[in-house]
Amino acid sequence: MARIRAADPQTEEAWTARISAYLAGEHHPQHALLPRVSYVALDDDAVVGYIAGHLSRRYGCAGELQWINVVPEQRGTGVAGELLRLLAKWFVKQKAFCICVNVDPANIAARTFYAKHGAEKLHEQWLVWNDIRTALNNERAHKRSSAFRPRTV
Repeated sequence: MARIRAADPQTEEAWTARISAYLAGEHHPQHALLPRVSYVALDDDAVVGYIAGHLSRRYGCAGELQWINVVPEQRGTGVAGELLRLLAKWFVKQKAFCICVNVDPANIAARTFYAKHGAEKLHEQWLVWNDIRTALNNERAHKRSSAFRPRTV
C-alpha cells in the first residue's frame, strides 16, 4: 500500500509507518473514530489498489474516506469504483451514511471520480456524500476490472 501511495521511493518508509499506524488504530486523523477498514485490489499477488476509511465526526459526517489509490496501469479499469463500492457497503453496515473526503481542489481526476459516484462539494477542500448509498446505486459508473480481487486488511 505504501509503495502505491508514495510516488517517491524515498517516502515509502514514512507511508508504511503511517498506514500501519492508521490500520492499527494508533494514528488518528482529526475527529476519527474506530472502527476503520481497508480493502486492497490484487492482480495475481500484486496490490494494484487500496481504499481505507473510518467513522468520523468531521464536518458533521459519520465517516471519512481516508485514502484511495490505484496504480497508474489499472486506472480506468473499474478498480477504484469497485473499491469505493466495498467501502460504501462497509459504511452502510456501520449505519454511517454521510461520508466526507478531503480532495485537493487541483486534483481534477479525483474530483471527477467522486462526483461520478455521487459526491458533492462540501467546501473548497472537501466533498461529501450526504448518503453514501448513492455510490452503490450508480451502476453505470461501475465496471469491474478483470484483475480485481478484493481483500480486507
